[in-house]
Amino acid sequence: MGASTVLIASMNFQSFGDTLITILGQDVAEQATEQKGDIVRIFATDTNATIGYNFFKSQQWVPELGEHNGKVDLTTAQVAALNAALKQQGFTPELVLDLTPKFVIGHIDTFEEHPDSDHLHVAQVTVDQGETLQIVVGAPNAALGQKVVVAKVGAFMPNGAIIWPGELRKVPSYGMMCAARELQLPNAPQRRGILIIPDSVPTGTAFDFAKGAQLVAAQNAQ
Repeated sequence: MGASTVLIASMNFQSFGDTLITILGQDVAEQATEQKGDIVRIFATDTNATIGYNFFKSQQWVPELGEHNGKVDLTTAQVAALNAALKQQGFTPELVLDLTPKFVIGHIDTFEEHPDSDHLHVAQVTVDQGETLQIVVGAPNAALGQKVVVAKVGAFMPNGAIIWPGELRKVPSYGMMCAARELQLPNAPQRRGILIIPDSVPTGTAFDFAKGAQLVAAQNAQ
């Protein structure tokens, strides 16, 4: 599993005003900040790796965002403007736009019992671009051969959580198989269990939230 390019952006104008938050990496225990002008860099103290930037008074660089609340889908031009602002303030212009889908249709290729759990399983899941991810899953309805919705590393969940590489009982996991309720699809069942996708949907395609809502409605009608 190679390193992923991550650039997640969000605003909460209602709570924090005109501040654009960009995230490049996962939080660590020891981190620090440095501010130059209206930009704050957050970084890991041991490696100096950038975790993210906060752009105060962000409309001076991306005025079209306005009073936005929630995830921000930055454009190529907006990322270029933010990188120019970083360079102007003396930071490294290191924002890299990632347009690859983070919610994709995956196929469960292998499905084995977790070595240290009686309810978790370890799966190898083919996603987009021929990539295979190891994912630890605890859903009771997950099984070999299914097609599922995979939130890849860098996915910004509807509840605001971000998917990062992790471990469940010392077994690495590089994504999450999603339930309909975790995707906040309308009328999603409020119980444990991932959303199973029909076999006719091609592996590796981006998950369509509107079609997902239709699938849930059809399943509820059965």
